[in-house]
Amino acid sequence: MSTSFKIVLYFFLSVFTFGNSQHNHQDNTKERQQSTFQNPILDSGADPYSVFVDGYYYYTNTSGNKITLWKTKNLANLREAESQTVWTPPAGTNYSKEIWAPEIHYINNIWYVYFAADDGDNKNHRMYVLENKSKDALHGTWDLKGKIAAYPDRWAIDGNVFEFNNALYMVWSGWEGHTNGQQNIYIAKMKNPWTIEGDRVLISQPTYTWEKQGDLDDPNNPPHVNVNEGPQYLEHNGNKFIIFSANGCWTDYYSLGMLKFTGNDLLDPAAWEKHPKPIFVKSEENSVYAPGHNSFFKSPDGKEDWILYHANANPGDGCGGKRSPRMQQIKWNTDGSPDFGIPVSEKSILEIPSQL
Repeated sequence: MSTSFKIVLYFFLSVFTFGNSQHNHQDNTKERQQSTFQNPILDSGADPYSVFVDGYYYYTNTSGNKITLWKTKNLANLREAESQTVWTPPAGTNYSKEIWAPEIHYINNIWYVYFAADDGDNKNHRMYVLENKSKDALHGTWDLKGKIAAYPDRWAIDGNVFEFNNALYMVWSGWEGHTNGQQNIYIAKMKNPWTIEGDRVLISQPTYTWEKQGDLDDPNNPPHVNVNEGPQYLEHNGNKFIIFSANGCWTDYYSLGMLKFTGNDLLDPAAWEKHPKPIFVKSEENSVYAPGHNSFFKSPDGKEDWILYHANANPGDGCGGKRSPRMQQIKWNTDGSPDFGIPVSEKSILEIPSQL
């Protein structure tokens, strides 16, 4: 082999090797980037909720005037996820405005989105449900199935649907009467995914100081806000809980409380025991304020439990568009209760949920 040929061959081999090295390096860097994330997972979006179906997470949050869905294999990657506005309400109806806290569910191979809305007057807020029979929630037609109401039909928001002993139940936040005195947590059994069966049952109302604290130094916000809202069912190793948000979302004291189920009948108020202290509160050190209105999801491999929640990055940001969705892993206490820890800083680099 001639010297000149060796030189040419060495040159091409070097370029090929270097190219592959660079390519592999880029791939590894990309994998490393995908293996971690930082909160928030979107710049804005209150009341985050997701469901995992056929290898994909379908995610939604409050948009106010429409229902938008995201589809992704990794919730930490929402910024690059496929998204679609799937429903916009017609004008002039009882559900045309103030669309709050949508939740997407997949029940008996049919998609449902539950949400609260009104006609522009808050006292008329009620819960509604959309239905879609297509395989992919971002496609097909979303039809309004109707209003969901228990007896008596009162102001209602934040409906969460779950299954217990092969039956569907809904928990939500509502008023006792026709005026805004306080928000309570109610539960009822469902006849089907769009119909409540029987009367509503009161299982929680604000009783502790941390549930009605308010911003004591703000003259525009009274010290007693009397709010229980955003209930979410959580089950782990046979233990059953309802995690709810307390205080007004406009305060920095917005936080999470916990009810533990201690009986056999979900509709028995005595079977729900409230934890005396909040279990997830603001962290001034980490610059996370008013954490609340959460939901839960499992990692793709089913081995980890995670919490989705919204929070503000600054004190006094209130209930507007500055609330952003965040997520972090749940640990479990020896008594079987969840340990959400402290809301993590936006500077924290977190491992993504464990993959298949």
